[in-house]
Amino acid sequence: MGAILSVSYGVVAYFLFLGTFLYAIGFVGNVVVPKSIDTGASAPLVEALVVNVLLLGLFAVQHSVMARRWFKRWWTQIVPPAVERSTYVLAASAALALLLWQWRPIAEPIVWRVEDPAGAVLLGAIFWLGWAVLLVSTFLINHFELFGLRQVWARLTGREVPAPDFRTPVFYRFVRHPIYLGFLLGFWAAPVMTAGHLLFGDRYRAYRQHVGMLLPLPRRKADGSVEDAH
Repeated sequence: MGAILSVSYGVVAYFLFLGTFLYAIGFVGNVVVPKSIDTGASAPLVEALVVNVLLLGLFAVQHSVMARRWFKRWWTQIVPPAVERSTYVLAASAALALLLWQWRPIAEPIVWRVEDPAGAVLLGAIFWLGWAVLLVSTFLINHFELFGLRQVWARLTGREVPAPDFRTPVFYRFVRHPIYLGFLLGFWAAPVMTAGHLLFGDRYRAYRQHVGMLLPLPRRKADGSVEDAH
């Protein structure tokens, strides 16, 4: 029964992530979704800045803290190891959903606007290319393990999840973290760059620098030892 509940929990967490992720693409690109990064109820500039920075900070802290080994060691004393990753995915989806729901658009000033139709089409193509690179990159390493499904399935079938082996397929031969690269292309390839859109992308850039930019190198502690950056 516990294994069946674990699988159900993992599947629900995965599909909540998938829905939130797809909405986020439309949110960043100002396409399809009813509320996007540049639309919705306006707010005073100071309120918008404070709320948006707090939302982005919460998203970054959740990703950073819950991915640390020390947190995983503590956390798996409370939750079964098989659902640790699914719980991370669920928490990340909740943080992202809160951001999408409570985001305050900052439409002014316009940082840049590409008037040339060909240039706008090119940026649109780069936008979609970025999200495609991100998605394909997850499958190149193991999409279902990354999002917790492999772990709960292994518990149900009584199998061990194999230890990860070092591989550099396709994109990983050229960039150590193509998932981050995909995010950056998706955030910055915008024909119209508003202040709010710039804030979103710049805060992500700062977070990326904190965890090692496109090259997720481990950070060094004060004593010279290495801290895990994954």
